[in-house]
Amino acid sequence: MNRTPGLFITGTDTGVGKTYVASLIARSLAATGRKVGVYKPAASGCLRDGDTLVSEDAAALWNAAGRPGELERVCPQRFAAPLAPHLAAWAEGKRLDTIMLRDGLEYWKERSDIVLVEGAGGLMSPMGGEEYVAHLADEFGFPLIVVSRNVLGTINQTLQTLITASVFGDGLNVAGVVLNHPTPPSTDDVSLATNRAELAVRCVQPILAEVFWNADGFDVTLDWFSLAR
Repeated sequence: MNRTPGLFITGTDTGVGKTYVASLIARSLAATGRKVGVYKPAASGCLRDGDTLVSEDAAALWNAAGRPGELERVCPQRFAAPLAPHLAAWAEGKRLDTIMLRDGLEYWKERSDIVLVEGAGGLMSPMGGEEYVAHLADEFGFPLIVVSRNVLGTINQTLQTLITASVFGDGLNVAGVVLNHPTPPSTDDVSLATNRAELAVRCVQPILAEVFWNADGFDVTLDWFSLAR
């Protein structure tokens, strides 16, 4: 039976630019003629537009992929409070639907050549009392793209994320790391000049690419489809 390939985009922390990187990947794949599905199982910190909560991340992914399917299906569970999704749901008197977290992926697998999934926060960001983002990554089975921020401290954060991936369950497959600049580079941070080389030496998985501040693409050309499975 044919299986739709995919990539699971996670990060070393919140605010590292997962959506920005995932959108660049989606745009790159769509430009090759691929039908790209984009899925964010849950989002918090959403904006209110009348009676509707809007996930800016979901809209960015959908637009980058060429507006496939229905925007509502990109992120079916959206909450206002800037908390972990299950806590944001509780703040609204709701419960995070763990079945929907998983079933929502099927919509995209049925109509896509490849699916990009963006997790909330990092691998160990909670998605319930005993569940983490890593559980979804494990069940979906897509290789991880780890987005790391190029700042002082990124070596520790990146290695911790990769170690977590290696020991979670039977081990999560990591395709590689993307080093991102989500904010303007600080002239006071001298680590910017050495972080990539240090990570390349210390990480088992490859540093796939770097995204500079406000760049509209990666610093190298990559075949993202070949990294998916």
